Amino acid sequence: MTNENTKDIAQFSTLNWLHAHPFMSEWKIASSNIDHYKHTNNLAYLARLEQLAWEHSEFIGLTFVDYQALDRAMVITQHELNYHLPSHLGDTLICATWIMSCDKKFRLSRQFQYINPKNGKTIFTAKTQFVCVSLQTGVPKKMPDAFQKIYGHVALGS
Repeated sequence: MTNENTKDIAQFSTLNWLHAHPFMSEWKIASSNIDHYKHTNNLAYLARLEQLAWEHSEFIGLTFVDYQALDRAMVITQHELNYHLPSHLGDTLICATWIMSCDKKFRLSRQFQYINPKNGKTIFTAKTQFVCVSLQTGVPKKMPDAFQKIYGHVALGS
C-alpha cells in the first residue's frame, strides 16, 4: 500500500470497525467480481481477503520473499465467512484486517471486515486461522523469530 493510498484511506478510520486501528484498503467492485445475481461473487470476497492479508503482511514487514528465505509460510486451516449485505458493480468497499492472535509458536488468526462507506454498513466479515509450515515440506514448523516478532507485535491478543 502506497503512502498516497494510506493518506486517502485514513479518512475511513472513523467507520464502525470491529476493532481499533484497522489495516485498510479500498476495493472497487468491477464487472469481473459480479455473479449471475448481479451481486459480488462469493469467490471475489475470498480472493480480496487473501489479497488484503498479503497487503497487510507486506505493510508490517513480511513479504513472500521473506517466507521463501525462511522456508516458512502461514497457511490457512479454517475460514469463517459471513455475508451480511450484498455489494454491486461500481460499489467501493473499505476492507480491513487485524491479526487477532499469534501464539508465537505455530498459529495465528486474522479477522476481516468490509464496510460500504456510503452507508456505513458492514457488508462482509470473516475469521481465518493459520498454521506455520515449511514451504519445502508443508509440515508444521515453529514460527521463525521474524514471524514471532512481526506478527506477534501487531496481534491484538498479545
